[in-house]
Amino acid sequence: MATTKQAHTTEQPGQDGGGVVRFLDPFRDPLPLERLTERERTLLRTVNQKIAARPSLRAIIDYLFDTTQELIPCDRIGLAFVDERGDEVRSYYNRASYAPLLIDHGYREPLHGSSLEHVLRSGRLRVIDDLERYLAARPRSRSTRLLVREGVRSSLTCPLTVEGRVVGFIFRSSRRPAAFTTRHLELQLAITERLSQAVEKAWRIEQLEELNHAYTQMLGFVSHELKSPVASLVTDAELLAGGYLGDLTPEQREKVAGMARKGRYLLGLVQEYLDLALVEGGRLRLVRRPRVDVRSEVVDEAVALVAPRLEERGMRLEVVGEGDERPLVCCDPGLLRIVLVNLLDNAVKYGREGGLVRVTTALLGEGGEPRLRVSVWNEGPGFGPSARARLFRRFSRLDEPELKARKGTGLGLYNAWRIITMHRGRIWADSRKGEWAEFTFEIPGAAGCGPDDRPSDESEQQ
Repeated sequence: MATTKQAHTTEQPGQDGGGVVRFLDPFRDPLPLERLTERERTLLRTVNQKIAARPSLRAIIDYLFDTTQELIPCDRIGLAFVDERGDEVRSYYNRASYAPLLIDHGYREPLHGSSLEHVLRSGRLRVIDDLERYLAARPRSRSTRLLVREGVRSSLTCPLTVEGRVVGFIFRSSRRPAAFTTRHLELQLAITERLSQAVEKAWRIEQLEELNHAYTQMLGFVSHELKSPVASLVTDAELLAGGYLGDLTPEQREKVAGMARKGRYLLGLVQEYLDLALVEGGRLRLVRRPRVDVRSEVVDEAVALVAPRLEERGMRLEVVGEGDERPLVCCDPGLLRIVLVNLLDNAVKYGREGGLVRVTTALLGEGGEPRLRVSVWNEGPGFGPSARARLFRRFSRLDEPELKARKGTGLGLYNAWRIITMHRGRIWADSRKGEWAEFTFEIPGAAGCGPDDRPSDESEQQ
């Protein structure tokens, strides 16, 4: 025998629909529910287990519509959320057996003065047995008018409550009047507790994803707008410092050269944020090409981009090829250049002034699938073992005194990790504190050539 409480029913006549609206309180007058059939019990158990496993809000509503018709028959299911102030309800997703839907995603309506406001304040269920009569009593209800135009004749509204707060509503609608019985209400209540938790969790995740998307769009826009004027300022400063526009005094030349250095630093930041906007905004696409000459298309071009910063710090550069001097591999050379430029930038920024930077390329895996390995090694303070776990996190910077004074965003290594993961590869770091640091990545050298932006399950973020 089930122990679910039977709902207490009250009617709200007059302005709320001439007695056709019922509000049901599941927490008053508990009475034993009539015996559930074995089929109903199995369906309820399955539904409650499966709801939490749905990957999105739409999947949750689709699952309910497809699998609970035997328990609570309906022609339409809708999901809506209440705004933070409790002033407005917004339709999120609707599924129906008919078309078109006049109330769909994005539809908004104020709550003040509506019977839905009573559901929000009391936490009770609402049943409207005859929407045409309800509309006659409340002709200003726009949502009711639209539903009647869709052919809906009765509805069941259940609040979604999390920790005592109504966060939204689930609507079941039928094209038959008085379609929802007390038994349907009890069965809906048996589903709602798990449903509320799953929906609220999925809703918060989707809100965060929307905010992150808006953030990356803004980031990309601002960075793009900054890039051209800053690059122009750097070029002008370099022309002045080089004496191409007339002689400068030593003091003037030093100041202008300093302006150029700061401008190049800003350009580096802008590029890192542009790369992040591409990665986080889902606009970064992996386009592999076969037989890419890694030395000329990746290493040489990355070195050319970093050469002015190497020269500025008086650092020496070695490029070493182990085995095949010109490894030809399947990869996206443009994305690998981003990775290598970031690793070289780090080597210049954190390495010892006047020290050595070494780039090593190798094609490994004789007799098996070839793998491209590229390492960037530099003399310098390095980092301790505890720092490795934080190196490839977004906005993460090391706390070690020797490194904190050197400015950086903490984005370069994160972007590199994402790109190598897209190549189904791995990236890691090693160091001997006080002596050297080395960053290495490996990617498959031949297999799967073609567009493929799926992350690797075997990649590691150390």
